[in-house]
Amino acid sequence: MLSAILAVGCWWWFRRLWEREPRRLRAAALALLAGWFALSVTVEAVTYFLPGAGLLVLVVLALLPLSVFVLAAMLVRNGLRMVRREGRSLGNSLSLLAGIALFVLPVVAVLLVLSQEPVAWAAALLILWGSAQLGVQFAIFYTFTALYERRPPRPDPDAVVVLGSGLIRGKVPPLLRSRLDRGRQMAETTAASTLPLLITSGGKGPDEPRSEGEAMAEYLVESGYARGEVLAETRSRSTEQNLRFSRALADERPDARGRQLLVVTNGYHVPRTALLSRRIGVDADVAGAPTARYFVPSAYIREFIAVLRMHTVLNVVLATTGLALAVLLGAVLIG
Repeated sequence: MLSAILAVGCWWWFRRLWEREPRRLRAAALALLAGWFALSVTVEAVTYFLPGAGLLVLVVLALLPLSVFVLAAMLVRNGLRMVRREGRSLGNSLSLLAGIALFVLPVVAVLLVLSQEPVAWAAALLILWGSAQLGVQFAIFYTFTALYERRPPRPDPDAVVVLGSGLIRGKVPPLLRSRLDRGRQMAETTAASTLPLLITSGGKGPDEPRSEGEAMAEYLVESGYARGEVLAETRSRSTEQNLRFSRALADERPDARGRQLLVVTNGYHVPRTALLSRRIGVDADVAGAPTARYFVPSAYIREFIAVLRMHTVLNVVLATTGLALAVLLGAVLIG
């Protein structure tokens, strides 16, 4: 009964937050909790009416550690493919490194526990604590992604903003082209009576012959979007600046009415862009463009790390708490 009450309460709270402001990780955490309690209710009901099903539940729980190694193998395979196609770099190797970590850390933790040394047990607790915290935060982030990508954008924005990414020899590469094609599609299918302003946002990188915004605007004009409806933002150096400077350009238009922006980026970049837009006070809906599947895991892990950095204080508190618990355990065992 308690699980059912908690499931309903968390779901009601989630729906209330989601309707007011969907760009919050807190809402995703509540949805995850509601799902967890609902699953608990389901398991309790099944085992009550079908006593033999309890054994099946135990088997499933016993197989959960195996799923971690399956996930690790998938990440390693993807990481090797990513490195072969995109080249060796830290960003391209993130899924490979995550897969290796999922293989190694459980084994290291077990070996530390089997050593029966107090310091080793404290280290095992620290590994368990850190893994649990990262796992929970990643589950919340992934839940937020799954929920947000299913939310339709509001109609009639002030402008459609396409975020830039790196150019290749001054030209628009396939990854950026997918953003621009998606932005044009969303601009042309808006509910407004006239096509909205389309802003291409991106400055000039140190290894680029011209700004991303300029190259993106040229691509849109050449693909048939009327020149007067495209405006290039060429100063930004980060996603935050993309949002701020594009909002300022939209506000300079005489027909601007202070409505939301519709921001287009690649799918893996959508959740962080949405969270960041709320943090800096820019009212925006964010939509995703398709990305090659092999590219997504490493890019998504990179986005997750960036979101962790947005919550530095929380993560410092969690890390400090884990370290304190490990030290306490070591002191108790030694004493």
